[in-house]
Amino acid sequence: MSFDDILYEVDGHKATITLNRPSALNALSPAMIAELRTAYDEAENDDNVWILIVTGTGRAFCTGADVGEIPEDGRVIYERPYLSTYDQWEAPQEGTPPFRRMAKPVLTAINGLCCGAGLDWITTGDIAIASDKATFFDPHVSIGLVAGREMVRLARVLPRNIALRMALMGKHERMSADRAYELGMISEVVEHDRLLERAHEIADVVNSNAPLAVRGTRLAIHKTLDLPLHEAEILAETFRERVVRTDDADEGPKAFMEKRAPNWKCR
Repeated sequence: MSFDDILYEVDGHKATITLNRPSALNALSPAMIAELRTAYDEAENDDNVWILIVTGTGRAFCTGADVGEIPEDGRVIYERPYLSTYDQWEAPQEGTPPFRRMAKPVLTAINGLCCGAGLDWITTGDIAIASDKATFFDPHVSIGLVAGREMVRLARVLPRNIALRMALMGKHERMSADRAYELGMISEVVEHDRLLERAHEIADVVNSNAPLAVRGTRLAIHKTLDLPLHEAEILAETFRERVVRTDDADEGPKAFMEKRAPNWKCR
């Protein structure tokens, strides 16, 4: 597929989406958002793709919305008339993967500056790693805007007082990759020049597992986070029961007993 503001590449069972507006620090323009949504749908609907990797070019991963393209009335730009579609009544997603309706996992590789809406890939993705040059902050209050969904999500990942500090300090304080790792915001800090290589290594490990079991496990976690424990356990078991009926569920134990690598068919 050909895009102007992102790169999209499929390698084996991996789809890599690269934010590619380095001159704008990969800020999200309406055109870029439209391309991202197309790429997410392409990857989700491609049976050959088992995992998505998202990263950026240049010195930034994503610096949030492109302020220069926000209308004077502050309303979010949409392709359809304002408030004419259900999506416009939802929390704005901007560049966020459609994590509530997708099954395939997303691995985020933060290559540099990550702020504002860029933080959404950390809180809604499944695995987040970062370059040792990455830094994190939220500039909303510094430009006269409320830190909305981005910080509400981050307050469920970070300790509340840390999330509040980031939100209220705005652009005046940045969190290092090492500090983000200490707090559990990312799962690994990687030498900058090895970031994408490491992302592919992790993706290959994930893809060595049964793809439908990976998706069912991901959904079992995502769909139960806001439920009481017992109800969450019951719902999670329904995902297990669905996957038990697949060919791969038969292949796994068989390969184990025969002491060979499984041949996953994703069915």
